[in-house]
Amino acid sequence: KERLKKGGCTLIVCDPRKIEMAKYADIDIRQKSGSDVALLNGMMHVILRDGLHAEEFIAKNVNNFEKLKETVAKYTPEYVSKIAGVAPELIEKAARAYAKGSNSAIFYTMGITQHITGTNNVRSVANLALLCGMLGRPGTGVNPLRGQNNVQGACDTGCLPEVIPGYQKVTLPATQQKVKELWGSDLPATPGLSVVEMMHAAGEGKIKGMYIMGENSMVTEPDSDHVRHALKKLDFLVVQDIFLTETAEFAHVVLPAASWGEKDGTFTNTCRAVQRVRKAVDSPGEARPDWEILLAVGKRLGASWNDMNSPETIFNAIGRIAPAYAGITYARLEGGALPWPCPTCEHPGTPILYTTGFPRGKADFSPCDWVKPDEWPTEEYPFIATTGRILYHYHSGSMTRRSSTGEFIKEMYIEVNPADATALNVKDGEQIKVTSRRGEVSGSVKITDRVPAGTVFLPFHFSETSANILTSAKIDPYSKTPGFKVNAVKLEKTV
Repeated sequence: KERLKKGGCTLIVCDPRKIEMAKYADIDIRQKSGSDVALLNGMMHVILRDGLHAEEFIAKNVNNFEKLKETVAKYTPEYVSKIAGVAPELIEKAARAYAKGSNSAIFYTMGITQHITGTNNVRSVANLALLCGMLGRPGTGVNPLRGQNNVQGACDTGCLPEVIPGYQKVTLPATQQKVKELWGSDLPATPGLSVVEMMHAAGEGKIKGMYIMGENSMVTEPDSDHVRHALKKLDFLVVQDIFLTETAEFAHVVLPAASWGEKDGTFTNTCRAVQRVRKAVDSPGEARPDWEILLAVGKRLGASWNDMNSPETIFNAIGRIAPAYAGITYARLEGGALPWPCPTCEHPGTPILYTTGFPRGKADFSPCDWVKPDEWPTEEYPFIATTGRILYHYHSGSMTRRSSTGEFIKEMYIEVNPADATALNVKDGEQIKVTSRRGEVSGSVKITDRVPAGTVFLPFHFSETSANILTSAKIDPYSKTPGFKVNAVKLEKTV
C-alpha cells in the first residue's frame, strides 16, 4: 500500500470476489470463478499480438514457444470476455501493464490451485511469467502464497504422497537406492494416496486404519458427508492434534500435541527461507511435541531412531537426504534465515531462483486450453458456490473458534449479490438454503456486491453448518487438489 501511495508500482488484482486489496488496485479484474486459464491466455494473446514478449529471453531459456503461440491465438479479448465475464479493454490493460513493467511479479493463492484444473492454472501463470522474462530477478517471479505458515517446509520434507524429502520421486531407482543406503529400508516403488483418495479408499473399506495429524478432515475436506462415512468405517483411527476437533471425535486414540509456541524446530516460508522457531511456554497437561510422539510410536514399531533425539538431530537427518537443505544447520540459522537451495555449509543460500538460467538448460512453455469446470451452472443448479476463509477465522476454526477473534463472527453466513437477492426476494439476515448435488447448507444472507451475480460465497469454518457438505470430491488429476472454488448450486429462501 505504501508503494502504491508513492506511485512506485502498478497493482493488478484478479479475483471473482471484491477482496479488500481491490480498493488499492490500478486494474481490478473480477473473472468468473473457473475461468483463470482463459483469462491468462487472453493476456498472453495481447502480449504476443503487440510484440511485448521477451524475445531474447525466450530464445535463450524456453522451449515450446510455437506451441504456446498456436494455443493462445484464439483467445482474443473478445473471446475471453464471453468465458470470464471481463471487459476486453480490462484484459488489454492488464496484459500491457504486466508485460511493460521493468519487474513484474505474480502472487497467487488457493483461488488458483483449488480447482480440478488447478495444475493448468499454475502452468498458465508460469507461461505468462516466462513469456515476459519475469523470472530470475528481484521483483519478479511466480510466488505462491501458502495457506499455512509451514506448508512449504512440510512439502520440502516429504509430506506428499509421491516424494521423499527434497522432492525426490519414489518411482525413481536412484531415490530407492538412496533410501536403502541412508535409512536401511526398502521404499515402496509406487506413490501413495492424497487425502481425498484416502477418504475414498476408507469409504470403500480398502483402508482399515488411519493416523491423522493436525488435520480436521470433517471440516476441511470436500463432501463432508462422505468423509463422515469414511471415518466411521475405519477399524482404527488415531488423531494427533492440539484440540479435540470434530475429526478427533471419531478417533479410537487421541494423542495430545504441543502447539507451535510450545516446541522448538524450524519453519520454511513461501520464499524458501528456513528459520528457527523456539519454545516460548510449556505445553499443558500431557501434550507433547509432534516429533516426540512420532519418535515414541516409531520405536514401539521397531524403528532404530536413536540418532534422532531432538529437533536439531532430526533437522540434520533432513539435510542428509534432501540436497537443498544439506548446508543449513541450527548453528547457521542463529544468524538468521537461510533460503534453500543451500547445498553446502559454505553456500550463502539462494534468495532468488534462476538468476543464471534453469537447472536443466531450458524451461518449457506448457500451453493449456481452457476447459469448462466439472460443475458449471445449469438450469437445475444455476449458481456457482465458492468457499474460502474470512479474516476472523483460520482454517477449520479449531483454534480461532476457541479464541477472542471467533467472537466477531460465530456462525455461517452466505454472501449473495443484490440482484440475486432481489430475484429470490430475500432480505439481509434472512435464511436461505444452498443445495448442491451432494447436500444442503442453510445460513443467514449477507447481501453484498463482493460477489458477482450468479455466485455465492460460503466461509468453511463452521462445522455445524459445514460449507464442504456442498463441495465435490472430484480432484485435479495431477495435483490431486479438490475443486473447492466451483460447485454448482441452487438457492431457496427458507421460511
